[in-house]
Amino acid sequence: MKIKFYFSLVVLFSISIVWTAVSFTAKMPYENNRSTEELERIKQQEDSLKKVIKSDEYWKNVLTPEQYRITRQKGTERAFTGVYLNNKEKGTYHCVCCHAVLFDSETKYNSGSGWPSFYAPANDDNIEERVDNSLNIDRVEVVCSTCGAHLGHVFEDGPNPTGMRYCVNS
Repeated sequence: MKIKFYFSLVVLFSISIVWTAVSFTAKMPYENNRSTEELERIKQQEDSLKKVIKSDEYWKNVLTPEQYRITRQKGTERAFTGVYLNNKEKGTYHCVCCHAVLFDSETKYNSGSGWPSFYAPANDDNIEERVDNSLNIDRVEVVCSTCGAHLGHVFEDGPNPTGMRYCVNS
């Protein structure tokens, strides 16, 4: 009699745990239960949380003068002087300001331009492209989407498979 009673309690307890797990899971806000507009709003909120916003004074204190001039004032390093120009090591290239992953060594190639060149970013979401008319010519500036650091420019004369040349400062 006692064994049946304990067995019944174990079964009821097990059913209770399963029911709780099912009801908790059913209340979870899965993406397939949300509208497209709501998912886009959530993505925008998440993206804004990823942004790194620091004062100009902060960047001056954490970057070298050369890094500050290039990344925060849209400067350019002299051609053929960058530390990563001839780098052949496998790995990823990160933003000097916020450390976001920008490019992968698998897409690096020698363009002969004097700057490290890549035919694709490591993740399209980590790069923003902006119109740049600063030299009275139409170019496309490439910036880090996380912190807004100037990286370089992108041109449509790269190799396959993309045909793009991301020409970036070291």
